[in-house]
Amino acid sequence: MDLMALGWDAGWAEAFAGHAARGYSAARVVNEDKHAYIVVAETGEQPASIAGKLHHTKRSNADLPKVGDWVAVKPQLGEAKAIIHAVLPRRTRVVRQSTGRAAESQLVAANVDVVFIVQALDQTFNCRRLERFLVMVHEGGARPVVVLNKCDLRDAVRARTVEALRTAGESEVVVTSARTGKGLGELRALLVPRQTVCFLGTSGVGKSSLVNRLYGEAVQGTVPVREDDSKGRHTTSRREILPLPNGTLVVDTPGMREFHLWLADTGLDDSFPELRQFASRCRFRDCTHGAEPGCAVKEAVEAGKLPKDRYESYRKLQAELDSTAQRQREHDYAQNRHRTKAGTKVYLKAGREQPTE
Repeated sequence: MDLMALGWDAGWAEAFAGHAARGYSAARVVNEDKHAYIVVAETGEQPASIAGKLHHTKRSNADLPKVGDWVAVKPQLGEAKAIIHAVLPRRTRVVRQSTGRAAESQLVAANVDVVFIVQALDQTFNCRRLERFLVMVHEGGARPVVVLNKCDLRDAVRARTVEALRTAGESEVVVTSARTGKGLGELRALLVPRQTVCFLGTSGVGKSSLVNRLYGEAVQGTVPVREDDSKGRHTTSRREILPLPNGTLVVDTPGMREFHLWLADTGLDDSFPELRQFASRCRFRDCTHGAEPGCAVKEAVEAGKLPKDRYESYRKLQAELDSTAQRQREHDYAQNRHRTKAGTKVYLKAGREQPTE
């Protein structure tokens, strides 16, 4: 198997050199289903599982292999199965906050070059949700492209398209219809052989239908959305890489009901480029554009040079990110205290003094 067809390059080879010296083989995770993996190495495709050491030393589930990861593997003696011993540092990632868990991240996709953020131009269209996707994609280092699907519908399509163009900022926008094929030529032009792309969006927006159109046949199951609210059901239940006929690698992910923000540094500012041009004129370099005096961003809003709704969205997302960061700090503090107490018990049980730092 030619690993270059899966995106392997000189940079990955350099990152893998230490593992190669220890006798491991390079492979890419192409399928993941509840910690059961399929990897592709030079010897071909094979099932794989995680080494016990890798599992027990993880800081969170985000440290475990995900679809798109490059990993170091060794065949398991007597079995047609590989063991994953290490995950190479990721170049890009798409992360969200785990549903129902206040202080844990969930890695949605790893090592993707382009993320197609799919929104349907029906009644489920939501610019605030689009902003959330853009923040996390920018933060993870991938290139975001907004895909507005179902343009064959008649209800409010033009108004929603205009709103999406304004929300997308500097990100490219493609208007498509998986049903009629409109816009697919423009979408195909963005697909590059050996690059990895990901289609991201909520259930029912037409991600699987778009992939089927690009592939040329039905490779992903689809179900009709509910007519009363245009919401769909999850048609993709696991993450996997699908190679398109032109050699582009597509990471297909399950649809999402929610997309809560995780920690972000530059992703928020990158998603609101119209604020950046004014932010450089603020009196304070670390201005949050809230209560500080001399804030050029607030002055621009008051003068009508900056849309008020975009400013308010920025501030709302900023507050959510600050709250998430605070919960993460509290979570880390509690975890460290728990580990310290556990270590103390081990030393006391052994009749030894606890080491001082």
